[in-house]
Amino acid sequence: MNENDSLDERMTSPVMGEKKSVDPSSIVIFGASGDLTSRKLIPALYHLFCAEQLPTPFRIVGFARREKSDIEWRAELKEALDKFSRTKPVDEKLWETFSANVFYCQGDFSDSKAYVKLEKMLGSFGNEALRRNLLFYLATSPSQFAQVVEELHGAGLLSLEEPEGSWQRIVVEKPFGHDLPSARKLNADLTRFAHERQVFRIDHYLGKETVQNILMFRFSNSIFEELWNRQSIDHVQITVGERLGVGGRGGYYEEAGAIRDMVQNHLLQVLSLVAMEPPVSLDAEAIRDEKVKVLKSIRPLGKGDVEKQVVRGQYFAGMIDGQLRPGYRQEEKVKTDSDVETYVAMKLFLDNWRWSGTPFYLRTGKYLPLSASEVRIQFRQTPTVLFAAKSGNQLDSNALTLRLQPNEGISLRFNGKVPGTSLKLRPVKMHFSYDTEFGAYTPEAYERLLLEAMSGDATLFIRRDEVETAWGIVDSIRKGWEGKPLSNREFYSAGTWGPVASDDLLAQAGHRWRDPQPIQ
Repeated sequence: MNENDSLDERMTSPVMGEKKSVDPSSIVIFGASGDLTSRKLIPALYHLFCAEQLPTPFRIVGFARREKSDIEWRAELKEALDKFSRTKPVDEKLWETFSANVFYCQGDFSDSKAYVKLEKMLGSFGNEALRRNLLFYLATSPSQFAQVVEELHGAGLLSLEEPEGSWQRIVVEKPFGHDLPSARKLNADLTRFAHERQVFRIDHYLGKETVQNILMFRFSNSIFEELWNRQSIDHVQITVGERLGVGGRGGYYEEAGAIRDMVQNHLLQVLSLVAMEPPVSLDAEAIRDEKVKVLKSIRPLGKGDVEKQVVRGQYFAGMIDGQLRPGYRQEEKVKTDSDVETYVAMKLFLDNWRWSGTPFYLRTGKYLPLSASEVRIQFRQTPTVLFAAKSGNQLDSNALTLRLQPNEGISLRFNGKVPGTSLKLRPVKMHFSYDTEFGAYTPEAYERLLLEAMSGDATLFIRRDEVETAWGIVDSIRKGWEGKPLSNREFYSAGTWGPVASDDLLAQAGHRWRDPQPIQ
């Protein structure tokens, strides 16, 4: 077999992943009785174990208020795994081996004695590394983060200065604050007892394979780099659509709205990956430095700018799949006169050399026709000579679409001649499918994120200045909305792509939304 044959074989074989180096360690889950633990964390850890990605040895300890034995908790987790595992049926032998490393520690988050009990349990595992290397996953309410961290410090389980040859890390879930002041306070509370390098702020969206692939696509393919700027790109559209409504989360949504729930984290994260400069290395800090630079380059939005560049919307009753869906104001725990947004669209400008003058359009909403996330890079129109002059509106500008979910893939749209004697042109598409090329297996986001946290790689986690900069952007928008009720043009029917005001936003510059399409 020659070198080219070997290369061809590698290209058509399953993706070869680099196995992470993970030290023997213990994972302590606070909020072990919660939905996140049973639906996401334990299934993710089980699948990592099945893939031989967990260290040897390892221990998993659940910490929660309810009183139960190790055996009872394992039985509960097994029942949940049977429902939520991405591989079914669950392998009984593998589960038996995995669950032998799973333990339960009963205690209240505010009880110092419970943390002493936890420390003794970790010390009883018979391997010093299981006591020294500790990952604390705070699957709790954000209001409890500071208290848990302080108690861990008091019990000698967490230190700003990690002893040589050991580590302690904290993983915290979103929402990380509800505005800039609360995020700053939470950061200050955590870093009283832990160094910034020990804090891993999780956004599960960054664990998605296709979101990570934005970096790979941009910086491993030289053919696009010369085009990736204001001179070739007319504008960028980022869409994160949800086909479901608010449902039982009305109480939460009344406090958060779409801008806190989706824009502050998911959409701005995707924007930063699409627009960032090449990092000086693949080190976590180098990549995160460039992401923060993008967020800091977003042109500030005063109240007048918010009125011109940001649209909010709210769904009213509409038909989806032949069934009438209720309006947001008819949802449980929602005020009947609520002006909370279930949809946001915005036009942002980045004041840097690469993107000066290029608009970035972001939108997200509930009860849209399709649950789909994609980035569309819309290239500039062809000069109005030659074929453009002859074809008129039939000659569409080129576009590159990164489909993040579902039916993950990349599409390039260009114009081709229709066979025949005339010079008739038609837009055609060249499509790459992850499923077709690499097979259906895609790890769950939490599998990747948990493994990265255990290995100490913070690339896919949010840094302090990053989360605070994002909150500053969102707070300026919310301030522009204060005291302003929704207008008629900001309501949209469930099952449509958003309010008329959203179309108006793009029409100002002669643009229009390119709606994600179902992949056949």
